[in-house]
Amino acid sequence: MYRKVVKVDSFGDVFVDEEEIEKPGRGEILVKVKYSVISSGTELAGIISRRKSKNPDLKAYTLGYSNSGVVVSLGSNVRGFKIGDRVACMGSGYAVHGTYSIVPQNLCVHIPDEVSFEETAFNHLAATSLNAVRRARVEIGEYVAVFGLGLIGQFCCQFSYLAGAHVIGLDPYELRREKAKIYGAQYTLDISENIKERIREITRGYGLDCGFICYGGNADQTFDVLAENIHKAPDTHGFGRIVVVGGVHATLRFPTFFGNIDILPSSRTGPGYHDEAWERGKNYVNLIRWNTRRNLEEFLIFLKEGRIKVNHLITHIFPLDDAPKAYEYILSHPDKTLGVLLKI
Repeated sequence: MYRKVVKVDSFGDVFVDEEEIEKPGRGEILVKVKYSVISSGTELAGIISRRKSKNPDLKAYTLGYSNSGVVVSLGSNVRGFKIGDRVACMGSGYAVHGTYSIVPQNLCVHIPDEVSFEETAFNHLAATSLNAVRRARVEIGEYVAVFGLGLIGQFCCQFSYLAGAHVIGLDPYELRREKAKIYGAQYTLDISENIKERIREITRGYGLDCGFICYGGNADQTFDVLAENIHKAPDTHGFGRIVVVGGVHATLRFPTFFGNIDILPSSRTGPGYHDEAWERGKNYVNLIRWNTRRNLEEFLIFLKEGRIKVNHLITHIFPLDDAPKAYEYILSHPDKTLGVLLKI
């Protein structure tokens, strides 16, 4: 059996390849893919890196890690799934851009009848954001700032809003600010604005309680802005949380500049992901409540109930064979793209 997949070569050029696909192994599911989401953060960063390095010794690898489709075959020891089930799938090296994916059972969740393949293809990105909001422990009435309104930032806005926060979204691109304002962010700011004054106005002088950093690259300025605008005690020490979701680097000054601000990295989608035994069916003890699968399930429940919204985030849909064009378009038009799907 063969499948088409989207790959990037050693020089950063994207191409569609054909390869033989094995049968699903123990605890694995073979899925016929319907839609797959291009990650404009992680995937494009890898492509750009290869185009800069131009290292011919690098091997081609398959792109994609978040898709949706229909179960067509089951490996041994798979529980709770049957052929014909509609599923949302995640995982680098598993839920790839291709006609078929082999995915461990705990990285697949059932799609409710009321929800589309297009919406649920965003599952990995949404679970990453949900894990970050859990790390932040957002409370009702808090003021939250989300820096970077790509897909991760959009979902951080929405989940923070669900948790009862007043959400401020910040991004240089007007399209992304407009999308966040539709659902999730009550306020949006261009990073070129007088951010300090606007945050003071929005928070009624209280300052921020929490900030999310949802982009990649240098974050020196963002850390400085957050440290300056998170609420402070009378002794001028800041109190609040900064959650780092994106792949950033920064030079930070401790201890007095950040006071008592908690800086929290948020990695991936929750416990379980990249644990091969768990991915293929072994469960953690009940002590670990919000593992990756639970976060995926909650995302789909919220979609079904209309409490998380995805359709307005979709800006483009390309056929799988046009994947190279899709990547070039995103690279050339970051101000015009957000949720880009490949239709299989």
